Amino acid sequence: MVSTAVPRQIAPMQAKATIAPVEPRPLVFAWFSASSWAFAVRTWLACLLALYASFWLELDSPSSAAITVAILAFPTRGQGMEKAGFRLLATIIGVAASIAIAGSFSQTDELLLAVFSIWVGLCVFAVGMLDGNRAYAAALCCITVALIAIQQIDSPQQVFPAGMARGAALAIGVLASSLINDVLATPDYHPVLLTRLHKLHQQIMDYLQHGASGEAAAGATAAALLRDIVSLRPEVASLVTESSNGAARSAAARSAMVDLVSELHLARALAALPVHAGRQNGDLSRLVQICRSWLSAELARKEEDVLSSLNAMQAGRHPPRQWRAPLYRSRRIAAEGGVRAAIYFAFAAIFFVVTGWPTTELCLSLVAVIIGLSSTAPDPRIFTTVAVVATAIACLLAGILKYVVFNGVSEFQLLAIGLAPVVIGLSLLISLPHRLLSPLGRLTLVFTLAILTPTNPQSYDPNVFVITCLLSCLSSILVFAAQLILPPLSSERRLDLLLSETHRDVGHPNAHLESEEATFRDATRIDQIVAAGGGVTSRPGTIDQAMHCFDRSTTLRRCSAELKRLTPGPLAEAANAARTAVTRRDARAILAAAEASRLAAAQHQVPANSACAVLVLASVILGSSGSASVEKRQL
Repeated sequence: MVSTAVPRQIAPMQAKATIAPVEPRPLVFAWFSASSWAFAVRTWLACLLALYASFWLELDSPSSAAITVAILAFPTRGQGMEKAGFRLLATIIGVAASIAIAGSFSQTDELLLAVFSIWVGLCVFAVGMLDGNRAYAAALCCITVALIAIQQIDSPQQVFPAGMARGAALAIGVLASSLINDVLATPDYHPVLLTRLHKLHQQIMDYLQHGASGEAAAGATAAALLRDIVSLRPEVASLVTESSNGAARSAAARSAMVDLVSELHLARALAALPVHAGRQNGDLSRLVQICRSWLSAELARKEEDVLSSLNAMQAGRHPPRQWRAPLYRSRRIAAEGGVRAAIYFAFAAIFFVVTGWPTTELCLSLVAVIIGLSSTAPDPRIFTTVAVVATAIACLLAGILKYVVFNGVSEFQLLAIGLAPVVIGLSLLISLPHRLLSPLGRLTLVFTLAILTPTNPQSYDPNVFVITCLLSCLSSILVFAAQLILPPLSSERRLDLLLSETHRDVGHPNAHLESEEATFRDATRIDQIVAAGGGVTSRPGTIDQAMHCFDRSTTLRRCSAELKRLTPGPLAEAANAARTAVTRRDARAILAAAEASRLAAAQHQVPANSACAVLVLASVILGSSGSASVEKRQL
């Protein structure tokens, strides 16, 4: 794309821009910020409150309440509350599924294990079709069945009591976490999101101001910006549960995201136009000038929309125009992931059936837990590797706590003091923005509480502890071995599927989506392509190809909308001719149709500059893919 300066039409809008919030410099103590320490202390207090309430109510599994706190531990309020809501919903679904499966297939062990495998596969398929905490809820449906039905595989009559006990413990954990967050004034998340959206808006303005130095750099830069924008989608959804006006802030942030994606597309379209438009051909020069003026006006309008949404988000009110932020997901990729997950569970089940080991239902349930959690990670194999390490560390920490720190005591005060270093230390790891240390800290904390299993009074049976540790380590190793035998869907396979679906969908309008919403949906696919390709710098040719399809698809949708608007009026003949040229992807014919539309509009005194502009843009975008670009040579 040829670089170009910021058009004069959008310059006045710059003065209306609100000042982005300035992040204060954090206080640091022992390599961690004060907010990280506050988060770690809150997590420890919430765990203690959950355990104390569970002991007082004499619940069957008080450790489940503490584990719930560890899972819901987030540095900000909204993320934890949204995850708690989905956790409750998924538990209800999982308990219902456990009762149905155990009640229908409890008489046939082999068929019961086969049904469990199918359920695991279905849950992982659902994970592949969702994102954020919705994907976690789908994984939790698998985990709940594992912890209730699979652990009671030899006593199906205990499935319902076990489900009720788990639900009670989960509710205690959610209430404890919410109470501690409210009492200790856990910070809201919307200021962080507002700052990030402001920064992204400024980056798009910089992209427009400086243009692009070359086609590869333009594709990589734009793809990185798109990925940064759409990656906020799950976090924006979490604002709904943050406060009473969280729904309004979520809608404003969502609209800002969608408008930012459209703004970036318009910036790329403006950069695609040539700087000098064929001075020897007045008609073509006039068409390009019409397109440039229209793009400048559209950019100014989008600039105002973005700033209005950001102001509405800051004020806690609904934006003037609310957009949906649809997500693209490949059914083929999700289905292949679900089939592999079912095979992994079946592999572990067959292993235990063949070996005939007793009391292996715990190990089999943990296998399902690891499979479910790994499906929510970008790379299941890396997650499983982290789970193997986390399980070993958790066994060591649980052993030290139980037989060195506690060593036979049962007082709750000593339990609170003994848990403090472990819970606070691992919570500090969770707070780190590191893609390996943060999940390692969370998994280790969850597994430590699960293996330690605090009870009242505390059990110190070494045989039970050793067997629990061995089976816990074996479960993660079995999943790791299954993934070695049948590797998860490779990055190359996911990339090929995404690219083929991208090419297939070019020019296919989404009747149920507005143009801006469909553009955002395409941007979420760009995010997945970049992730599958290993980043924007790993495969620049692939990124450029995906971005070109993104530009073509968005431009063709705009053409379809503009030509549909002209069809009922006096320009129907010109609109039909333009539609035929666009369908044939003929750049020369599209330019001729744009000129015919301009002349017909002048004759009938009908405004058609927007239609002419998008037709010119379509000729440039469609022609840029080939070396023999007719309109590029003419322009």
